[in-house]
Parts: sequence; structure tokens; C-alpha cells
Amino acid sequence: MSFAMPKYHHPDFTQPQFVNAPDAKYAVAEKDGVAPEYYHSTSMYPEYFKINGKWTLAEESRMDSSVVLCDDGHLEVVENRNLKKGDKVILGRTEKCEEGIYMHCTGFCEDDKALDDQFVFRQGRSRETSYARDYDRLFELLKHEREHGNILWVMGPAFAFDADARRAMQALVENGYAHGLLAGNALATHDLEGALLHTALGQDIYTQKSQPNGHYNHLDVINKVRRSGSIPQFIEDYNIDNGIIYSCVKHNVPFVLTSSIRDDGPLPEVIADAYEGQSKMRGLVKKCTTVICLATMLHTIATGNMTPSFRVMPDGEIRPVFLYAVDADEFVVNKLLDRGSLSATTVVANVQDFITLVARGVGLMK
Repeated sequence: MSFAMPKYHHPDFTQPQFVNAPDAKYAVAEKDGVAPEYYHSTSMYPEYFKINGKWTLAEESRMDSSVVLCDDGHLEVVENRNLKKGDKVILGRTEKCEEGIYMHCTGFCEDDKALDDQFVFRQGRSRETSYARDYDRLFELLKHEREHGNILWVMGPAFAFDADARRAMQALVENGYAHGLLAGNALATHDLEGALLHTALGQDIYTQKSQPNGHYNHLDVINKVRRSGSIPQFIEDYNIDNGIIYSCVKHNVPFVLTSSIRDDGPLPEVIADAYEGQSKMRGLVKKCTTVICLATMLHTIATGNMTPSFRVMPDGEIRPVFLYAVDADEFVVNKLLDRGSLSATTVVANVQDFITLVARGVGLMK
């Protein structure tokens, strides 16, 4: 199977609904962090706004944000909390040209598959579903993205509990299949625990046998990293030579670790402020063309909400952002499908098995 990038079809702006549509209206924000009444809230789809008679795409979009008309005519998608007094915020609650706003939900559909219903792509996915074709497509996609795209991994701590999964993910990072990582305190802590002590939460990462007094291990690792002052310095101080976080540091793959209220420690790099963490996460999301979310419900939903279904490339090409969610729980993956995204693919599977299968599928493991 060879990979073929879906072609984007622009709206036909010569149609009467576009020609006769009014210009989009705006109102000036009167206070920092507060949108005007009747503001337009964005989706994950491409959205066009008629400005001075011309339909303009808001290029870097995300769900649940406002659209600001800049002085140069550029449209910027801004979280409401980041609005500034004086911003020109687009108004409108309709999406089929009535108010100079058009949501383009079928841009990557073939002509004979384009449908009017904006959320027809919902589908049930369960442990009985066959994912063989999905895996084949993913392998080819990753090979393409390694050279031409940006792959962002969103990871829960499950990987750190299994030696083979850690080795598989390390191989993917070291061979160019990762351009960014989003995770929490737990993934990094237990991965570093595995690197230093060969345990995760005190259990041997290969045999899963609990070690004497092993419940101290992850706390000791956190303490050691905090004493070193940073994860890279800890890696140097303790001669760490394996693991997911180690490989990210070694190969300059950026990672964002965001905190939860239950975190112990945490590690020095973990961002405790939720909105600072979200902004840092979006900084990596803005670059990505493929997102793979693995066994972390909260990070998956958060990332899904800030990931558009499309990306405008430097050469002006519009391409899809491929979004995968993998979890052993059907509920988690089907929550992502409820976004209605054409490019969301879900797999119900143990993520430790999934990642080793992916590493084999791209030729990195036997």
C-alpha cells in the first residue's frame, strides 16, 4: 500500500450563496479576555469569512475560540482568555454564508462522497472492529510524515510499565518518527524510573514483579531529578542511556509535560499552571500534521480540542491533520470521534501492544 495525501477541494466561491453573502461583521472587545456578545466560535474544520468582499480562510484554527480581524486583513484564531481590549472579533452564529461565515466540512471528501450533514463521520469503534487496514495506512502515513510532516505523540504512563513498549517508542524517536511529545508527570517519572531502576511504580518493567520497598522508587527518582535541577542534567548525572524521555532529550525532540492536581513531585519541567500548559501544548500542535494519542483520556481530549482537521503548509497547500486515538477503553476513543472529524481514526487496543506493532510495521523491530 502506498500513501496518497487526500486532495483539498476549495469551496466554489462563484456560487450564489457566496457571491450574495454579506461581509462578516465584527465588534471590538471592550475588555481583556472577554469576547463581545454574539461572537463566532470556531470548529476544527476550515472556516472562511467574507472580508471586504473576499472570502478569507482562518488558517490556524482550533475548536472553541474567537476569530480576530487584524489590521492587515489576516484572521487570527484566539482563545477567548487571550483576547485583548480593542481586538476586532468576528460575530455570527450561522455557518452557511448567511452572516459572511462558511464552515467547509467536506474539503477532503471525494466529489461523490461529499454530503450535506456536517457530522456524518461519526462511527462506532469497538474491540470487535478489525483494524488491519488502519494499521497498514498508519505505517505508510508515518513513513511519509517522517520525511514530509510533523508527528506529535500524546502519551499516557502505560508505556513506561513495559520494557518492550519503552524500547519500541525509543526506536521510533531515534529513527525520526517523532517531532514532539505531550505527556504528564507520570509518563516522564516512570520512564525515568525504568531507565534508572528497571522498575515502574516499583514493579520490574519486564517481569512486572514488585520489588522490595519499590513504592519508593518513583519518589526517589523525582527527588533525584529535582536535585539535578532538570531532566537533561539528571540524564547526565546518572548516565541514563535508555527510554522515551532519554531519546527525546538525546535527539532534541521537544516535549511538554503538563501537571494534574494529583501529581507527586513533580519533575522540574512539569508545568503546573493549566493555561500555561495548554498554550505550550498548542505551540507543538500548531506544527503537527499527524497526532497519535495513546492511553490518556484527559490529554487526548485536550489535544483533540486544540487540533484542527487541516493545516496550511508554507507553500499554501492545504492538507489534513491526521488524528489517532488508541486506548483499551472504547469510551475514551469514541469521545474523540464525537468531534465529527473526517481525519480522526480510533483503535481499541492495549497501547503497549500497539506501539510494538507500529515499530515493527515501519521496520524498526522484528
